[in-house]
Amino acid sequence: MAPRFSGSIKAGASLVRKRALLLAGCSLLLAHPAAAQSLDVSPATAGALAGSASVATPAITDPQTTAAVAASDLPPALDEDFNRLNRRQETIDGLRTRIDPEAGQAQGIRIGSFVLKPTLSETFNHERQKNGSASQSRSFVETGLKGSLTSDWSRHQLSLTGEGVLQNNLSGEGEEEPRADVGAELRLDLSDETTARLTTGYSFEREDANDPNAIANAEEQSAVNTYRLGAAVERDLGLIRGSVGLDFERVTYGDVELDNGTTLSQEDRNRNTGTLTTRLGYELSPALIPFLEASVGKSIYDLRRDTLGFERSYMSYAGRAGMEVDLSEKLNGELALGYETFRFDDDRLGDLGGLSVDGRVNWSPQRGTDVLFGLLTYLDPSTTADNPGSINYELTNIITHQLRSTLVATLSNSLTLRDFPSDAAASDEATWRTGAGLTWDMSRYLALTGDVSYERTNRDVGPSSDTTRVGVGLTLRR
Repeated sequence: MAPRFSGSIKAGASLVRKRALLLAGCSLLLAHPAAAQSLDVSPATAGALAGSASVATPAITDPQTTAAVAASDLPPALDEDFNRLNRRQETIDGLRTRIDPEAGQAQGIRIGSFVLKPTLSETFNHERQKNGSASQSRSFVETGLKGSLTSDWSRHQLSLTGEGVLQNNLSGEGEEEPRADVGAELRLDLSDETTARLTTGYSFEREDANDPNAIANAEEQSAVNTYRLGAAVERDLGLIRGSVGLDFERVTYGDVELDNGTTLSQEDRNRNTGTLTTRLGYELSPALIPFLEASVGKSIYDLRRDTLGFERSYMSYAGRAGMEVDLSEKLNGELALGYETFRFDDDRLGDLGGLSVDGRVNWSPQRGTDVLFGLLTYLDPSTTADNPGSINYELTNIITHQLRSTLVATLSNSLTLRDFPSDAAASDEATWRTGAGLTWDMSRYLALTGDVSYERTNRDVGPSSDTTRVGVGLTLRR
């Protein structure tokens, strides 16, 4: 008697033979270039599928990810999914992927294992300043050079950045404002869980004429030089993340030439500052990490007493508690609340301190639009008699929107509040800045830029000041 399942076995064998013939037919059809084009499948994909009869697990290259996909990972119903094999993967919320900020940009110059990306800009500007009833205007050319040099090592990374700006007045009156900033960071991947960072930098600028420490009757405000060194170690212990860092900063001020022809030394403002910072976070989830941060520092002035007889050296203490949020490209950043204080060596100055609010949030409401919110609190020591300084709160908002693939619009706003102690001689200030700009990429190497900005400072005591600026220029990048 025939076995009970002989009929099922024969039917199964017949089905296997039919599928084998169908697969062979599809392979021969796809092997022909014309057939591959009619099905909108790349020749490389067609060739890989055609070879599946003789190779156990062929690799198919996905042009969107350049990653190899095993044939065993393909969906079983190939006839339904052929035209979707190379689709870009969508985000979880169904929105389109954000624009790559490097897309369409110059690729840089390769120098050994480094990539150099230089940028040269030339801008023509007109500026009008008003302080109380007095006003002045100037037209000037601003030349900027910036760049980055980044390694592409398989482990560790060294990055160098630099930016310099020179201004040359063409007409009118007004102080030129050159500035420069260079920095370097070496990241050392000590292990999968431990990373060390070494940083150094230098910056130069002229003190703002609207700064409370500026000299009223100066022909040109003091040159400010800042030197920076830093070292930090970060370690990931699973759910717990910790870091410790040590930073050193030296600030020097140049002499000021007064309108009566004399020179005023600013040597008593030169100082060295060292700060030790520790941070400890706990991972509630990959998207939420609460943290605690504490820092202690010491600032020592070159001269024990300034020209007014005050000992300005101080100890600094700060503590913060906050939350890191990382919801991929849609929303990420951190926000922290705390307290910060300066305790001066001179008892006549008292302590300077207050509530601190710090944070940075990046939000992308839709494809091509990026929104930045920034909060910063910092203490600014003073040079005025019986005045320790001010606690400053700065709120920043920058919106970048891609109108077209080659046209980007930017809108920026910021508000800075200077809060002096109630018994200080200086008055509180509020500075508001707003600006708008357009960048048109005529090619990946050349861009046309235009911007307009307005700044206003209101003081509780004394006249307010206004600054309006408009500019147009070209940017060359490589």
